Amino acid sequence: MKPIAFVRSEFKEKFSIPRQPGLTALQSRIEFVSPYNRTEAFTGLEGFSHVWVIFEFHQIQDNESLTVRPPRLGGNKRLGVFATRSPQHPNKLGLSVVRLISIENGSILIEGGDFLDGTPVFDIKPYIKEIESIPEATSGWTSEAGNERLDVVFDCECDEELKQKIVQVLSLDPRPRFHEDGYKQYGSRLGDVDVQWVVENNIVRVKEII
Repeated sequence: MKPIAFVRSEFKEKFSIPRQPGLTALQSRIEFVSPYNRTEAFTGLEGFSHVWVIFEFHQIQDNESLTVRPPRLGGNKRLGVFATRSPQHPNKLGLSVVRLISIENGSILIEGGDFLDGTPVFDIKPYIKEIESIPEATSGWTSEAGNERLDVVFDCECDEELKQKIVQVLSLDPRPRFHEDGYKQYGSRLGDVDVQWVVENNIVRVKEII
């Protein structure tokens, strides 16, 4: 397979990327390469609200382990690789459904992506709700794991637009779950800024924005 496009996103490093798509409303752009950036390749896509994106976890090291430790289980329990959506799959392929915002100049603007900047894209396909929405489906161990969010407070100043982006990302608590770090200051790159933060009593405190 060869990439047909690359993602331009505000996530410049793996740390702090949401562990699933749709958990934030941050926007990204998928820029297609020739000849897939021609207008005719997108004819009819404008009628869909969401698309599937098939991509590569291009900065994940090769791993032949058949089990992984899902962060949503605290990182302390191992499950079979095929029972998780971990990046540590045999071919490092990812599959995410995202909101389609617009199509322009050989690229598409999307919302809710969980992509590292520069992610290679192998294909996109329209999401069809009548086929792919299954209300009676079960979600195994993930139905008990939850997606609890932490409160985020700011000990420094920043504009409201940036503040909303930071809250969306840090409220998901990007810390590695299997490390008992105690008090530790973390840094998360988001767009053009480096956000320094700590967690105190289950509250994220943003200390500095560089």
